[in-house]
Amino acid sequence: MSAPSATQPAKGKLTKLSIVGYGAGDAANNLAFTTATMFLLVYYTDVAGISAAAAGTLLLVVRVFDAFSDIFAGRIVDRVFNKRLGKFRPFIMFGSVPLLVLSCLTFSVPQIGESGMLLYAYLTYAALGLAYSLVNIPYGSLAGAMTQDAGERAKLASARSVGAMIVGAGLGVFVAPLIVPGADLQTMFTFLTLGFVVVGTALYLFTALTAKERVVRDVHNVSMKQSFATLKHNRPLLMLCLSSFVFLTGMLALATVQLYYLRDVLNALPLYAVVSVAQIVMTFGLAAVMPKLVRTWGKRAGYIVGGLIMAAGGAIMFFTPSSLVWLGFSGLLLAQLGIVLVNMLVWTLEADTVEYGEWKTGVRSEGIIYALFSFTRKTGQAVGGALAAFALSWGGYAAGAAEQTAHAELGIRAGAGLIPLVCSIVAIAIMIFYPLTDSRHREIVAEIDARRERGETASIDPALSTAAFQSQRPMSSTPPVD
Repeated sequence: MSAPSATQPAKGKLTKLSIVGYGAGDAANNLAFTTATMFLLVYYTDVAGISAAAAGTLLLVVRVFDAFSDIFAGRIVDRVFNKRLGKFRPFIMFGSVPLLVLSCLTFSVPQIGESGMLLYAYLTYAALGLAYSLVNIPYGSLAGAMTQDAGERAKLASARSVGAMIVGAGLGVFVAPLIVPGADLQTMFTFLTLGFVVVGTALYLFTALTAKERVVRDVHNVSMKQSFATLKHNRPLLMLCLSSFVFLTGMLALATVQLYYLRDVLNALPLYAVVSVAQIVMTFGLAAVMPKLVRTWGKRAGYIVGGLIMAAGGAIMFFTPSSLVWLGFSGLLLAQLGIVLVNMLVWTLEADTVEYGEWKTGVRSEGIIYALFSFTRKTGQAVGGALAAFALSWGGYAAGAAEQTAHAELGIRAGAGLIPLVCSIVAIAIMIFYPLTDSRHREIVAEIDARRERGETASIDPALSTAAFQSQRPMSSTPPVD
């Protein structure tokens, strides 16, 4: 039986250092992830010389593999516990260097013939995805173990969004404008990714030393049966995963062809840097008010609003003719605002489902819950990236051409606008029925603490089904509904 005082730190204020340290971890993550998201398709088509169709298939296949790598990583995380470092920080400390080195290798495709280049690209990108899963799953799970307070979790979500944004903005401001026909892009990507090995390792180490686990857990090593029992009965998690899958499909389609849209449709590649600066403003602005927005609106309502904003931006980009540069660019900025808002809120929503799973089964399984969530997000990324590449291929995109045909421009606008528009509408429709409201989450956390104080959690067989477990809980604990 855990003393009541043992749970108090998980509800108190996080230190500023721990919040900044947690944000540094996502900055490190995105040195590999955002670089691949923004530039890998361009690298494959314009530098390595892989066709758009082959590159699209590669992105789809490998990102689906990445998604299953998340489930594998989640199971490993749930099975591991170190008394000194906890469950999550060992992976962040020791997996960082392999991840960042593989990012460098991914952007170093040798000219060994079409078949040889494709095989190399598949192997290195798949290895990068596996290494990323073994670092990112523990990193994402760590937030739920640092605090159970909604406001503090909003701060962590904002911090990781700021960390990711800083990297994305830096890539947009300093790297994207260099991707022009005739440039020595191979040398640029080689030195860029080598530099990221040094910077990223330092950031990961900072996270591991400052972001500590504080939430009490009754089961340190979670069995496979316990893990999947948690998933089976976690309806809010499954709905969030489905909505996030659809939203990420649209978001990654836009991220993949954003450079093409500015360069080949609007003929305004320098505006890529402006987008990056705008993302900085959006992220810092929303991060400053996110805890208040969460308390006022609730996380679900904020997610829906963000989806609507993205849908509006997608519609503008798809229907705006290329001659109206200012209007198409405004649609892009609007879509980015919706994406920033949703991406800040989605991590706090995911962390809440951990307590729901613990309330249902008596077992806290951050690893497998975050793994399933990341699995669906990565499959969304896979589908979105592939759809974007296929849209380019359908339109007849010509790599390196000074000017694209009207049909090629239509394909680019479909990837940048139509796919995000449709996906955001579907994601919103799912979240309208999302059952785990903020007030219900607070009730669930209070009941978990009450059980722990009464010693009930220790008497629960971790393998019990939901039905058996519910027979032990107070009759007042009704399923969360709206």
